[in-house]
Amino acid sequence: MSPLARAEADLPAALDRLFQLIRIPSVSTDPAHAGDCRAAAEWLRADLAGMGAEASLRETQGLPMVVAHLPGPEGSPRVLFYGHYDVQPAGDPALWDHPPFAPVLEPQPDGETWIRGRGASDDKGALMTFVEACRVILAERGQLPCRVSFLFEGEEESGSASLAPFLAETAGELQADVILVCDSDQWDAETPAITIMNRGICGQDIRLTTADRDLHSGIYGNAARNAVEALVQVLATLKRPDGSIAIEGFYDGVQEVPEAFRQAWARHPFDGGKFLRDVGLTAPAGECDRPITEQLWTRPSAEIHGIAGGYAGDGFKAIVPREATAKLAFRLVAGQDPMRIRDLFRAHVLKHLPPDAKVEFTDRTMGHPYALPADFPYLAPVTGALKQEWGDVALMGTGGSLPILPMLTRATGAEALLVGFASLMNRIHAPNEKFDLSSLRRGIRSWIRILEALG
Repeated sequence: MSPLARAEADLPAALDRLFQLIRIPSVSTDPAHAGDCRAAAEWLRADLAGMGAEASLRETQGLPMVVAHLPGPEGSPRVLFYGHYDVQPAGDPALWDHPPFAPVLEPQPDGETWIRGRGASDDKGALMTFVEACRVILAERGQLPCRVSFLFEGEEESGSASLAPFLAETAGELQADVILVCDSDQWDAETPAITIMNRGICGQDIRLTTADRDLHSGIYGNAARNAVEALVQVLATLKRPDGSIAIEGFYDGVQEVPEAFRQAWARHPFDGGKFLRDVGLTAPAGECDRPITEQLWTRPSAEIHGIAGGYAGDGFKAIVPREATAKLAFRLVAGQDPMRIRDLFRAHVLKHLPPDAKVEFTDRTMGHPYALPADFPYLAPVTGALKQEWGDVALMGTGGSLPILPMLTRATGAEALLVGFASLMNRIHAPNEKFDLSSLRRGIRSWIRILEALG
């Protein structure tokens, strides 16, 4: 029997194993579930060991890592597969059609079947597509076509605080030629995607103060510096009328998109107008000379997330406020360093600070961007394998931040391919999360083809 045929025959058993993993409420953000997180890690360790892998739980400053190795032919590529076993909190159980950690199958009118449960998509279903592909190949061939290591962490949903220290300790063990990650979306229902770039992040809090107390606006107004007004004026200097960011030196190091990626994007047009209309908007607000795909994927951004200050309660309070605060973040692209952007931002604020205004800054989320080199040699075989299974594959970017990718690439010396089989409609992080049964099936088949192509 071929590995693909065995994958079809063994799908019910693969589904049963996924259900077992979903039933473990491995919520990393809640200390009450620390035991459940360890139980999920141990379940994965035992499952990998049962396949013949050298598998172990590794202690960290937080929740344990699962590390496992399966041999392949001498000289074959070294593959590191990353996933996470922790999940988001379920939230209000009343908002779920079924208990979140009691997975069920839900047939749909279009012929699809949904696997419903917390973690069904993010990331247990996606993670298990790769594990099951390895299981199938081992059952049919006795050995994988390449050398494979597994790294499953338990803190991805709560900030991955233990990942960087752990990678520093195990970098030699986890050296690889290519990193594979399955924690992303398809392009559409019939087209998987390889995410080739994501933006970094530099999060900042700013606190601006003026007088030593709130002042009566009749007695002091117009003469006294208003903290809210001063903060708004400073923040307004961050962008130019054309949507570009006005911080001196901000774009230093930012590169244009490789032509090969532009051509790939042209084969899968992105409807920017519909993208905005779907959320009630009509006009892009970023750099006006850039298409929406570039505004979202390949250009840095600055967003103000919130402003607070003065009196905003019921009624009226006639004051000149002494304090105002704001939260903002810069999404960064390859060539930008979050610490340098932080320093440039702070210098810009100080330069535009009016008299009698003082400012304090606080670092928030920091993460480096990631962009795959256009000439990465393992991109072509992975793309070809996906085309064998699906007929097509899209290369895409994401405007979000995935700090794990630069962590992994720095530690292992390899580049990362983020391969996604999840639907955008899977309701990850929301009630009634689901994973299509077809995504489980075709994900397993796709990884079989990818591993064989890499080998």
